[in-house]
Parts: sequence; structure tokens; C-alpha cells
Amino acid sequence: MPERFLNVSSEIGKLKIVLLHRPGRELERLTPQYLQELLFDDIPWLKKMKEEHDGFAKMMEDRGCQTYYYETLLDEILKDRTIRFNFITDIVTNCNIKNVDLERLLIEFLQGKTVEEIVEIAIAGLHKRDFPDIERELHLVDYIRREYPFYINPLPNLYFTRDIGAVIGEGLSINKMKTAARDRETMFLKYIYQYHPTFKREVTPLWYDYKETHSLEGGDILVLSPKVVAIGCSERTSAAAIETISQRLFKESNIEKVIAVEIPCTRAYMHLDTVFTMVDQDKFTIYPGIEDTVKAYELTAGKMTPKVKPMDSLKDALKNALNLPAIKFIQSGGGDEITAAREQWNDSTNTLAIAPGVVVTYNRNESSNETLRQHGIEVIEIEGSELVRGRGGPRCMSMPLVREDL
Repeated sequence: MPERFLNVSSEIGKLKIVLLHRPGRELERLTPQYLQELLFDDIPWLKKMKEEHDGFAKMMEDRGCQTYYYETLLDEILKDRTIRFNFITDIVTNCNIKNVDLERLLIEFLQGKTVEEIVEIAIAGLHKRDFPDIERELHLVDYIRREYPFYINPLPNLYFTRDIGAVIGEGLSINKMKTAARDRETMFLKYIYQYHPTFKREVTPLWYDYKETHSLEGGDILVLSPKVVAIGCSERTSAAAIETISQRLFKESNIEKVIAVEIPCTRAYMHLDTVFTMVDQDKFTIYPGIEDTVKAYELTAGKMTPKVKPMDSLKDALKNALNLPAIKFIQSGGGDEITAAREQWNDSTNTLAIAPGVVVTYNRNESSNETLRQHGIEVIEIEGSELVRGRGGPRCMSMPLVREDL
């Protein structure tokens, strides 16, 4: 049996391999009228965004982390003609065009493209002006959607690779996104899992699949130890999904406890990692006041569904599950209400740990970064004036594939 590849048994073990996507032309296709549909609040400057993302990747590489990219892995698997045809068909089907004739023409059009062009269109989308003006019968949906500029939507959120999938132990969760705007991203990961030899599908269990019913996003999943996972019940992740993946982990992995954390269902608190992340063995950065308002539940294995035990507080739940005498919450913004609110909007608590007590943050969150340093955390700052416009920080932009065991 081949040796397994994926391995993430903590949030803080030294980061060895990470999956990224370098922002591309899909960001240049954002316009004000479609920002909400494509889950953005603002339009970023792509040239600067690329520079910032390159700096992020180089920082990790300089620290001994190998970087994989979605576009490269897709290029490699699509060299196979059968896989390429199925991929093209799935892309067009995913667009929900509801016009069989147009779907056939789009598939034929994409089949005539090179592998690199197919990957580019799959990510950046297909504008109507880039498709040949072929005479065909128009359906009602063509008239209703005549003002919409794309046959295939761009995927501006793809650089937030954390949401798409999560490695838990030696297995993979290919997540079910809450919004249809991101479904194709998870389809990409399923293709990579199925066909890229690096992922070693034959020995890599799949904890969750993007075609399942209930939404689950990676920003809500924190692997706290080899035996404990925290999952946020949020605007984007449902309680039913938490129960489903928890029961599978209990039966098929080393996970013994899942801490479900109920957070406010608002865009400002989109995922658990927008208000709470792990930075060291017993230290967490947290948005002030959240620890007193969230509800925590301890899930353990049951016969058909997990057993659920309400906990007195998040801190008690963590102490109990991790067998620690004490837990330290480091409040972002130095605990100041106004500073914390401003910096949380710029993802001050969305830290990426690349080793125990070593985290990556945006340099704009000055007060939060200084507070972390005062608590003995090494803070590596990166530029993020454009990256942050998509409402995500360093943790959101990275999907760890391999971490060293602690």
C-alpha cells in the first residue's frame, strides 16, 4: 500500500506543504453590479494583489514550506483526454444554463481549446463576447439573462483556498459551499483528489463531498490536535453538516471530540476563523467579547449521530478537550472595542500559524499584531491592502496539505 500524502493533525505544526491559488484575470471581471452575487464588497487592484500574494507565497517558501497551485495541478490532470472531456462537461453543467443547445456548443467550443486555455476559462470565466456568434434557437432563459455578461462565471474567491477543502488527519473534506457562486471551486478539488497522483486517492479517505446536501466551509474547521477538531456553526456551515462529518471522523479517524462553536450568522463573522484562531499550544487569538457570546458544544461518537453535550463556555470546552490546565485568549486590537472592530474587518484574527507560536498576519493590523507579540508570539507581517478586499486573511488564503506532527 502506498504511503499517504496528506497529514494535518494540528493548527500549529510546522507547515510543510500548502495549496494556493494566485489571483488572476477572474478578479478583473468584478464589476459593481455583480459584487454581491460574487461575494465581494469591493473591487481590488489585480496588479498589486498579485504582488501581495507572491510575497505571501515567498514568505512561506523561505520558511521551508512547499507551495502547490490549483492552476498547475489542473493543468497536469487535464492532459488526459478523457478527464479533460469530463471536466469540460462538468464545468458547463455546473453553470446551470438550462439550454441544451447552448450547452452542447459551449462544450464543443471548450474542446477546441488547449489545456492552459481550458483552465484559464474554468477560473476566469467565459464572457459572452469571447464566444462565437453562432446561430441557434434562443430559449426563454436567454432573454431573461440577456444582460448578464458571462456564460461561465468567473471565480474571484478561488484564492481563498481554505474554504474549499480541509485536510483532517490523513483524510480530506471537499466542502459543500453555502453559495452557488463557489460550487465550481470545490469541483476542481474533487478532480484533483480523484486524478492527481500526488493526492493518493486510494489511501486518502474522503470525509465530506461537495455534492452533499448541507453546507460546510473550511474557514469553520480548525484541527486543534490529533484527536480534537473545532467546527464553527455559522452563516456558511450548518449544524447538520457538523454532525455528519463528526460521525464519520469518529468512526474512521483518530478524532475523538468535535467542539461545535455557534457564532453569530452575519457576514462580519463569516467563519469561525474570522473571530478565532489558534496561535500556540495553549493560546488563541480572539475578537473581544466573542468568548462571552458564543455557545460551545462537545460532540462525541454516538450510534447513529454524535452525542452532544453543551459546555459552560468556549474556554472550558477547549481546556477539557485538549486536556490543558489553562487556555489563553489573546484579544485582537489590544482588547479595545473600536480598534478591534476596525482591525477585525481587516481580518486581524485570521492568522495562519506556520509553526508553534509563529503566525502570519496582515501588516495593517498594527495593534493586534503588537498584542500578539506581547504574548510571546512571533508575528510575520505581509502586505494585504488589496488581498483583504475579498474579506479574508492569511488563513483564508491557504489550505495546508501537510504539517509536521507536534
